[in-house]
Amino acid sequence: MAAKSLLHSSSPCHSCFSSSQSSLINFRRTQLAFENRVHAKGVKWESSSPSFGVERLQLQRKEQQKSLEVRCTAESIDRGMLIGRRGREEAKVSVPERFKVVALMACVMCLCNADRVVMSVAVVPLAAQHGWSNSFLGIVQSSFLWGYIFSSVVGGALVDKYGGKRVIATGVALWSLATLLTPWAANHSTASLLAVRAFFGLAEGVALPSMSILLSRWFPNHERASAVGFSMAGFHLGNVAGLLLTPIMLSSIGITGPFILFSSLGLLWLMTWTHGVTNDPQENQFISNSELRLIQAGKVDYPVNKGELPPVRLLLSKLPTWAIIFANITNNWGYFVLLSWMPLYFKTVFNVNLKQAAWFSAVPWGTMAVSGYFAGRTSDYLIKAGLSLTLVRKIMQSIGFMGPGVSLLCLNYAKTPESALLLITIALSLSSFSQAGFLLNMQDIAPQYAGFLHGISNSAGTLAAIISTIGTGYFVQWLGSFQAFLTVTAALYFITAIFWNLYATGERVF
Repeated sequence: MAAKSLLHSSSPCHSCFSSSQSSLINFRRTQLAFENRVHAKGVKWESSSPSFGVERLQLQRKEQQKSLEVRCTAESIDRGMLIGRRGREEAKVSVPERFKVVALMACVMCLCNADRVVMSVAVVPLAAQHGWSNSFLGIVQSSFLWGYIFSSVVGGALVDKYGGKRVIATGVALWSLATLLTPWAANHSTASLLAVRAFFGLAEGVALPSMSILLSRWFPNHERASAVGFSMAGFHLGNVAGLLLTPIMLSSIGITGPFILFSSLGLLWLMTWTHGVTNDPQENQFISNSELRLIQAGKVDYPVNKGELPPVRLLLSKLPTWAIIFANITNNWGYFVLLSWMPLYFKTVFNVNLKQAAWFSAVPWGTMAVSGYFAGRTSDYLIKAGLSLTLVRKIMQSIGFMGPGVSLLCLNYAKTPESALLLITIALSLSSFSQAGFLLNMQDIAPQYAGFLHGISNSAGTLAAIISTIGTGYFVQWLGSFQAFLTVTAALYFITAIFWNLYATGERVF
């Protein structure tokens, strides 16, 4: 009966893949009945009473075995091809490619800030050598911002069109050249020096927009804040590196020493970056399939900007855009006040000598690097925990503004340099939470124009930095103390925090 049942099937293929329960049972019984007569490959069936049904069964068995062999062979070839191409790559890869990207980005951000600090330290012997006045020193220090304020917008638009890899590579090449030429320009003429420093600022203006766009493409949403925090940690450590290495190079080699060192480091980074990074993870030949899937699954794919002019009027017509612009203004205002005036603050208020004041000023930047990365990890954790993107951005930015505001108010009542250092460290450490607030929010609301939006807000922030740096000097000269300007800065932090919580959003607007 078993053989008869199989004879009535429509085809060998049907008997192999039929979902009928009775056919499966009959096939298994038949298989058991003849299994002890099966020999190795090139199967030969034997039966004590051969019949047409048995012969048909033999043919079916051979067909099934051939089909199984073909399928197994195909699967083996497919697996072999996978291992031979990207499978071999996955076996070799030990460090995810996105980690290499963020490590290189942290290095260049460190170099970006260190190159600025070099001039801040080297300007002292340069002034002594050339007989510069204090007023001219202020002009030299501000000349960096002349180019920086314009290149942020242009650089952001270029990043949107060409991607961050080529733009930041060009920027590093140009600002390394400007760094190398600075001592020569100072010896040649004051006009040459100012031109080189303005060109240096022009080249560095592309760094932050490039970082923002590249990391948004290389990291899923739940890792992006950590990636930015790590990169900005390198940025803050650039202050420490510049302050520590520049005096050593000045004393051992001379004025040209630190400029040659940091320009050479820029070219070394450039060679590594050019051959190891792509604008998009899909273009990278070394990335594994698993990492690519992880990145793509963790973010929303938006249309890529193909070079269209950004809708400036539309961007500026929305309140979330102004929330970002005001946040950047306030952040830069407070940041540059503390960066520019801390040494003089400690000397004027607590009569600390300049050497000690430099060390007092360097401590907060190291802690800021750590707190910025912690802020990024905290932001990513909250997003993974299920909090909305809007709520997370508001929480991070509120800490980044309310914390420094309260700290600066308390600074008015500090009685010792140690207590003042503690409060300034707290202010800068908490201000780094802004990196997980407005700095990431540009990509949230305008993914196609994030670079351009970054440029607009950064230019406004740079203008605020110029005003606050000059304004602090006038306030101190007018009132004879830092208290009034610290209070004004704290009030600005509080007002912007309120505006941010009213109008900021984590949803896409453009």
